[in-house]
Amino acid sequence: MKRFVQTFTLTLTMGLSVAMPAFAVQPDEVLADPALEARARDLSKDLRCLVCRNESIDESNAELARDLRLLVRERLVAGDSNDEAMAFIVDRYGEYVLLRPTTGGANWILWAAGPAMLLLSLGVAGAYLRGRSKPEGAAGLSTEEEDRLKEILDR
Repeated sequence: MKRFVQTFTLTLTMGLSVAMPAFAVQPDEVLADPALEARARDLSKDLRCLVCRNESIDESNAELARDLRLLVRERLVAGDSNDEAMAFIVDRYGEYVLLRPTTGGANWILWAAGPAMLLLSLGVAGAYLRGRSKPEGAAGLSTEEEDRLKEILDR
C-alpha cells in the first residue's frame, strides 16, 4: 500500500507540474468589446513571436510579442478588417511573422522542395539498388559452362 501511495503521489505531482500552454495576454491588453477581443485572439494565434520562435504572440511573454498584441488590437479598434490588420503587420515585419506562411510568390519553392527532394532521393536509391543487383563484369555463361551446368542439373 505504501508503494501505491508513493507512486500515486509521484504521478499526481508530475501530472500537475506539466507546463500547460498559458496565454500571455495581460489584463490591461484585453479590449472591452468581446467581439474585437475574439478577433484579436484569432489573429494573435496566427502571428509568430519574433523573439521566441515558433510560439504565437498569444502565448509569448516577450516584450515584442506584447507590442505586437497591442498593435493588432490598435488596428482592430481603428476599424481594420482581419485581413487589413494582418497585411499591415506583414508589411511592417515581413512574412516571417506568420506562423503559417503563404504558398504564393517565392514561397512555392520552399513548399515544393520537400516533396521534390523525397522524389529525387527515391530515384537515386532505386538506381543504386538496381545497379547493385547486377554483378560486375557478368557477361553470361559460355557454351561450355552452359553444357556443364545442364549436365550437373540432369543428374
